[in-house]
Amino acid sequence: MRSQNPRRERAVWKRSLFYLALTLLTLFFLFPIIWMAMASFKTQVDNLATPPVVLFEPTLENYRETFIRNPFPRYTWNSFVVAAASTAIGVVVGAPAAFSIARYRQRGLAVVILAARIMPAISYLLPWYILFLRLKMVGTYESLIATHLTVGLPIITWMLIGAFEELPAELEDSTLVDGGSILTVFLRVALPLSAPTIAAASIIAFIFSWNNFLFSIILAGAATRPLPVAVFNFVSYLNINVGGLAAAATVITGIPMLLALLAQRYIVSGLTMGAVKG
Repeated sequence: MRSQNPRRERAVWKRSLFYLALTLLTLFFLFPIIWMAMASFKTQVDNLATPPVVLFEPTLENYRETFIRNPFPRYTWNSFVVAAASTAIGVVVGAPAAFSIARYRQRGLAVVILAARIMPAISYLLPWYILFLRLKMVGTYESLIATHLTVGLPIITWMLIGAFEELPAELEDSTLVDGGSILTVFLRVALPLSAPTIAAASIIAFIFSWNNFLFSIILAGAATRPLPVAVFNFVSYLNINVGGLAAAATVITGIPMLLALLAQRYIVSGLTMGAVKG
């Protein structure tokens, strides 16, 4: 017997295919993370087995080696200090710069920010190294924070430009009429209304800093070594500790992922702010 509502059947099929495709796509992107997490609970023998071992007896030895036999908590603290400080400074400097660009249409400064954003990070490496070498600051937190600002500051500034441009001009005018200054407009109107975008930009800049490897491997010292550089402890000339490397990588990846999940509401609202103009 033929269906009495073929249009409804087509809609159900389309919806089913959409969710199937979405599930497959999600699994495709999550597969490396799942495989990495599985490897962190395998022994070295299981990790190097051919064909790959899927069913295995989990072990916590890799995490014990990561956190007990290596100063991994110290590396985690270093990454947090550098990422948090560079993000905080980026917001303090980038928010006023973005407000100035949005309000006064400073296209020249906007072009500079955009150029800094799209320039490859490796182009900054040699000048930064020479500068900090002469200042005797190689191996300090200050050198790492300054170099990470090269990435974080343009991201924060560029995202906030769009947020400030979308603020209603009437709010600024009413504040000025009531006797407020431009600083009052910025602090009491622009910043509170752009809080979701500031949160989203801060989280993205924090993650970029947390995962930064290029600057850290050159400028970090033994006492300031962050997590992405510390994973080299599991790699030697003749051997790779796959399980320890996977455990360290799982921790490095898991912390920003957890941060993003906890703040996903701010990220979504911040990234979409100004996308639709009324």
